[in-house]
Formats: sequence, structure tokens, C-alpha cells
Amino acid sequence: MLASQTTRVLLAAVLLAGAVPVSGQAPPPGPTPAAAAALQDATQADHKRMLALLGIAELRRGVEGRNQQSPNFANYDEAKVAPYPPLPALMVTKAGRRVTSATDWWNVRRSEIVELFDREVYGRMPKDTPKVSWKVTNTTEEPVAGVTMIKKELLGTVDNSRYPAIEVNIEAALWTPKDAKGPVPVVLEFGSGGRPQPPRPAPANPPAGPSWQEQVVARGWGYASIRPGSIQADNGAGLTQGIIGLVNKGQPRTVDDWGALKAWTWGTSRLLDYFETDKAVDAPRVALEGHSRYGKGTMVAMAYEPRLAVAFVSSSGAGGAKIMRRTYGELIENVASSSEYHWMAGNFLKYAGPLTVNDLPVDAHMLVALCAPRPVFISSGDTLGGVPAGDGWVDAKGMFLAGVEAGPVYRLLGRKDLGTTRFPAIETALIDGDIGFRQHTAGHTPGPNWPTFLTFAERYFAPRAKAAARAPKTN
Repeated sequence: MLASQTTRVLLAAVLLAGAVPVSGQAPPPGPTPAAAAALQDATQADHKRMLALLGIAELRRGVEGRNQQSPNFANYDEAKVAPYPPLPALMVTKAGRRVTSATDWWNVRRSEIVELFDREVYGRMPKDTPKVSWKVTNTTEEPVAGVTMIKKELLGTVDNSRYPAIEVNIEAALWTPKDAKGPVPVVLEFGSGGRPQPPRPAPANPPAGPSWQEQVVARGWGYASIRPGSIQADNGAGLTQGIIGLVNKGQPRTVDDWGALKAWTWGTSRLLDYFETDKAVDAPRVALEGHSRYGKGTMVAMAYEPRLAVAFVSSSGAGGAKIMRRTYGELIENVASSSEYHWMAGNFLKYAGPLTVNDLPVDAHMLVALCAPRPVFISSGDTLGGVPAGDGWVDAKGMFLAGVEAGPVYRLLGRKDLGTTRFPAIETALIDGDIGFRQHTAGHTPGPNWPTFLTFAERYFAPRAKAAARAPKTN
């Protein structure tokens, strides 16, 4: 009993270490070795518990992305991509009828695809989730690119009256031009929530030119940040905490409960609720950006939250915009491992043993299609030989192909697709349609694609631009 209590205390300590302080305070120190070990043990235990619920003894091992000497090194050679069966049919209903009209899509096929993603991939968001009360905890002025910006630090307190043992406070921040004549479009990122962060090593090749925030401000827009970890921890040990733990009253997940990606989507939706009350924000014109695991989060949020106007999906890879059936870079077995499974529903683990990715009833082209007719910009870097700083892990071509295969839905709804089925030369911008794509040469970073994305988004954020029709709410 004493050992169990010690583990719980250490686990609480490491989860709290991810909390961000109020303005003016230093960021918290990282977890102690003992606390980190407790988190790892709790994650492994929950992963094994989920496998037992599914009746699975073990999963196939994922590939290694960096160790070139490993016999299990990831494939970064296009010539070695294994053939795979045709992708799940996007434009054919469960009853076998072809989708030939917008009514067919909205009333039948789209809801069928949502159900498959809910059950087998990302999990079901509860129909009854707690309310969030937002307050501005601090307001300051900051100069950005020669413009005075009003920064509001925001805190969203989640109603925990049904289970007071768990508290969830969503951390976010909003910057808008002080002298704006009216509400402005906002680019929201999955990031720090505008709070101090622990220091990180400087990048070997820091990007030249203005920051993405400066580029946004130069267009007269605002920007915002939300911290995903304040909604739901980015590990399996935290699944009995955060919003998932709160709704489940501290109990472990069932096999089709939502994972962290859907939880981050829920938190994003609650911030959009706040934006609709802030007169400085043009709420129908909010873009969302996320990179790497937060690129996955952005892809899922855009598919499920109809109020998002535009998405910048950066280096999302498997579980995001990549065709998961492609044996290039990250594989489904990696996402089902103990280090990543918490992003997904428990049912997803089946496809890493005994089933395979080819048994999965959906793939990324369907996820992109759920965003239609709203614009999505898919982005990545190059492989740089695959390791260590390259972006081969996320499979740029696999993400491009998902965009291509989502095209029929965009065309059906009167929008434009990628405009080509041929994988473009690196640093070629495809932004004439409502699905955009660009691969840059700088590896695993969104930086070089920000100017292209902002040009893409400007079509929809211009004062007289007509916003794309919204998809219906999926939960």
C-alpha cells in the first residue's frame, strides 16, 4: 500500500511539473528522475491494461526512426514502399451506394466516416462534457513588428462539481492589435498558452527573417496560443487526469473512449466559445496551426470542429494527414506503442496486432475529407537523409496523397482540390485550391512554410472574402 501511495504522489508531481505558472513567475522545474520513472511505470501499466481489455497479448514492434544501424530502421526509400490494397472507399456508402450529391455526403457518408473514426481511431467524445468558465487573468501591451498588441492571458476553469478530486484549467493567450478598427482574424497555435517555458537548446540553424507572429501581425491579424497539456496530459499515465479523467471520474478508459487528440480538440472548441464573446476577435475567421504531434491534433480538430476556418497541418505524420497504409517513416505500430497510444482510442491498438493497417476501415484521406469544404494546408520538411533532423518520419508524399484522395469531396461541394496528382518538386507551393501542400528543405519545422500558409489563408481572411461553409458538428 505504501509503495502504491508513493507512486501516486510521484505521478502527481510529474503531471503538475507540466503546469505553467502565472505571468511573471519562472517556469517550473522538470520532473525528478523518480517522478519520471513513476510516470513511465504508470503509462506502461495502462497500456498493458488496455491490451488486456482487447484480448491482445502483444503488439508488433514499431520501426526506429533514427538508429540507422538497427535492423528495424524505418524505410525512407520510396522505391521500397510496400504495395497496399485500394484505400477505403471515400465516395461509397456503407450500403454500397455511390455518393453523387452534397446531400448524400452531408446526410449519409460523412456521418458514417465520423462513426468509424470515433469507434476505431480517435475515440468518442462524451456527449455531456463540463462547462468552461473563462476569465482574463492578465492584460498587457507588447510591441510586435512595430505594432502595439494587447495580450490577454486567459484561464478556462472546467466545472468539476461532478468530481472535485480532479481540476482542469485551460491555459491560453490572445494577442490583438491595439489600434484595430474592428474585430480581426486570429491564427491560433497549439503551443505554450502564452506562459513562460523551460529553456531549450538553441536550434543549429535558426530560421532567418520575421517570426510567424510578426508575419501574422504584418497582415493586421491577431494570434493566440493554447497549451494542450493543460487540457489533457501528453502521456498514458495522465489518462485518469485532465478532461478525460474528469469526465470518467478518475477511472481508466474503455476501448472506445476518447484519446488526447480528441481531448485537445474539445479544449480548442472551448477556446472558440470564448473568442465568440471577445469583440476584438473575428470569430468566424480563426485558423489553427500545429506541428508534429500537434499537427495531428490540428488535423483532428479541423475535422471535428466546424467553426475553425482554416488549418495549417505541419508534419503530422501517421495518425494525422499521412496515409497510414504506406510503409514509409512512422507506422501504425509506432502510434499504438506505449509512447503514443494515449492520443488514440484503445480500439486503435487492434491494428498493430492481431489486425493490420490494411484492416483499418478508414485512412487519412477520409480525415482530410471531413474538413471539406474548409481549406486545409498540409505541410512538411524534407528527409535530410532521414535522420536526425529530417522530416522523413512524417512521410511528405503520404500526406500529399491523402490530400489528393480527399479531392472528390471538395469538388462535390463546389471547392477546388490540389490541382494535381503528381507529387511536386520540393519547395513547390500548391495553394490555388482549397487543399494546399508544400514541402520545404529545412527538416522537422513549420518555419519555412509560414509565409506560404499565410498567403493561402489570406484568400479566406481578406475583408470581403466569403468564408467556406461550415461542416455540421460531429458531437
